[in-house]
Amino acid sequence: MLFRLPPEVLTMLIPVLLFALVFHEFAHGWVANRLGDPTAKYAGRLTLNPLAHLDMFGSLMILFVGFGWAKPVPVDSRYLASPRTDMMKIAFAGPASNLLLAFIGGTLIRIIGNAGSLTSMLYIFTQINISLAVFNMIPISPLDGSQIFSGFMVKRNPQLVMKMQMYGPQILMGLILFGMFTSFSPIWLVMSPFVNFFMYLFIGV
Repeated sequence: MLFRLPPEVLTMLIPVLLFALVFHEFAHGWVANRLGDPTAKYAGRLTLNPLAHLDMFGSLMILFVGFGWAKPVPVDSRYLASPRTDMMKIAFAGPASNLLLAFIGGTLIRIIGNAGSLTSMLYIFTQINISLAVFNMIPISPLDGSQIFSGFMVKRNPQLVMKMQMYGPQILMGLILFGMFTSFSPIWLVMSPFVNFFMYLFIGV
């Protein structure tokens, strides 16, 4: 739980995590708008202002549980020229934006080297964005990976897609709670190879 961390770590961790979440949601809205859906724009979500994106309960969960969420960006597929593939692009925009931020953070670390607290901040920044990208690519609803996976599978196995959309949130919460109350996290077991790969790719460690 984040509130048990030292204050100096919290002062770096919480702002970085909140910015990563806000940028993630902004990216969804920006790509949707570029593809013809102005719903996010009209809802005031094409902004990096945290107040436009943050969910109160999701923000409290970040502090007390160690994970959280922002308000999903509204998307109306009726505006899209190719709804199935465009929805996949919009979904992928969130994780891709976090990988972009991680790449920037890792590049700055390689440039400045060991600069004390600044390097520590950039390391946390890079790791959080990689973790958020990888987590959201898990193909369990309501994560972005579920939308991408559904786009591939909806014509082949629509019943599977329907069941994943229906039961995904319960499965995801169950996996998260299981990891919280035991010493074994199935989600981190899946995520860790990818997080380690991108950390090595972007930072070299």
